[in-house]
Amino acid sequence: MAAPGLDPFLLDAVTYLGAAVVAVPIFKKLKLGSVVGYLAAGAVIGPHGIGFVEDADTVLHFAEFGVVLLLFVIGLELQPSRLWRLRSEIFGLGALQVGITALLIAAFLYGTGLLPIEPAIAIGGALALSSTAFAIQILRERGDLTTPYGDRAFSILLFQDLSIVPLLALVAVLAPFGGTTGGDPWLQAAIAVGSILGLILIGHYGLGPLFRIIAATKSDEIFTAAALLIVAAAALLMQYAGLSMAMGAFLAGVMLAESEFRHQLEADIEPFRGLFLGLLFIAVGMSVAWALIWDNLWIVIAGALGLLAVKAAILTALAKLFGSPWRDAFKIGALLGQGGEFGFVIFTVASGSAALINLFEASILTAIVTATMALTPLAIVLAERLGRGTGDEMEGIDTPDAAENAPVIIAGFGRFGQVVARILRLRGYDLVLIDASPERIRLARTFGNKVFFGDARRADTLKASGVEQARAIFLCADDPKAVLIAAEKLRMRFPNLKIFARAHDRISELELGKAGVDVVMREMLESGVEMARQALIEFGDSDAADEIIDEFRRRDTELLRLQNEHGALEGYQKMREQFDLKDS
Repeated sequence: MAAPGLDPFLLDAVTYLGAAVVAVPIFKKLKLGSVVGYLAAGAVIGPHGIGFVEDADTVLHFAEFGVVLLLFVIGLELQPSRLWRLRSEIFGLGALQVGITALLIAAFLYGTGLLPIEPAIAIGGALALSSTAFAIQILRERGDLTTPYGDRAFSILLFQDLSIVPLLALVAVLAPFGGTTGGDPWLQAAIAVGSILGLILIGHYGLGPLFRIIAATKSDEIFTAAALLIVAAAALLMQYAGLSMAMGAFLAGVMLAESEFRHQLEADIEPFRGLFLGLLFIAVGMSVAWALIWDNLWIVIAGALGLLAVKAAILTALAKLFGSPWRDAFKIGALLGQGGEFGFVIFTVASGSAALINLFEASILTAIVTATMALTPLAIVLAERLGRGTGDEMEGIDTPDAAENAPVIIAGFGRFGQVVARILRLRGYDLVLIDASPERIRLARTFGNKVFFGDARRADTLKASGVEQARAIFLCADDPKAVLIAAEKLRMRFPNLKIFARAHDRISELELGKAGVDVVMREMLESGVEMARQALIEFGDSDAADEIIDEFRRRDTELLRLQNEHGALEGYQKMREQFDLKDS
């Protein structure tokens, strides 16, 4: 309850942010993940805890915008090329996992009389999903995201993400009053179909030109505002049509998945998505009746262990069926055996407007999923021990190849970056090209190059481009200050990343070296050296050309060392004294 004279909005903001800032680092330190931290924060500050916040429903309704933003980001990630490469794992392994798990859980809930058929189906689908945020975080921390095992786990998660929209629609259909619309069903169906087609047409033909115009303004805040506007407008259009708001955001994301602005949009939306989803999980934690959980603790423990065992067994068997060695199959089962954060969303919808389950059942289910998340690190340790006894420890493990298949990012597709890209492509490297100039991107497309819009100075944009899994990054932008800023941020956030950078001049080369860049190349150095060589040959000094060039390189390297050690001017003076140079 707000104290007299204090702004209630600011007080709530301080409460939510303070609870998150305290709880999330603690739970991440304990290897339990940020989602469990948000839930714990909500449990403490909510009406069933200390009582700092009493109206959990209002917060929950506001925070559901995080689901809309998440579906937009998922849509952005669905490039047809990636879907095609992983098609058998996504639509084979992923579909079988979701389908079999949902059916078995629904059959158990209905067969034992715990739930009627409609809520049993909805809850079965919700519990079939795993935690994308939790699993991806573990894969990244262990460096497994680009391994065969990581690829297969990611494919399953991707199909689960694709299942979210139909599952939310299914909950609405199964709701006791879901079919009573109070209007002409044919008219509503026509509005729904027309809205979807209209959104697809606008997305296909209108969003690209719109973002090119906005990108040309070089205003980061307007680009971010435009991204949020598109998400909100698409969600409102679907709501008007009587469909899920999340579906609208998802379709908007899919329409932009192949555009050059995909990475920049993902980077701009990501902070809002994270904050709103965090607020959503805090609201879920506030709405759970924890006293009821304590009174029924044995149900939660049994449910969590049962859910982990069933999902892990299904995942392990299916992974082995699709060719994974036992070692990887056990790890996939343990990694994805927990319930997912979208289960909380479905439980909330099912216990709210859909009226499929009551508050007690939603609280028990939320506690079960939370417990499975907390048990996941232990399950992975057990799976690794099981894998060591199978005799195929090295089967399917090929980390050098995985590293070789990791993408190479080239930031800046001007004259310098184009040369680097052409040479690397001749060797067959997988490249991700980004540039901050819409004109250059459009010109590159006419020559068959797919270049994404993005600012090399923004580490979040590079992160969205896949820098965490990249083999190396080349900073080739025309602006030397932008290259230096990008190098400093990348080295700070990704200390193990191999960084190549284009230097404008000797001073830039010194600055980039101090910033921790692995390989620095002055843009005019080699062309100037080669022109001098050709001049010596033309002047009849061909016999001395190589010796002169070698001596130049030796002196240039020594000058760079002295300048790096003593500064640009003093280092140059020491160079003159060392070689007794009378002229510059």
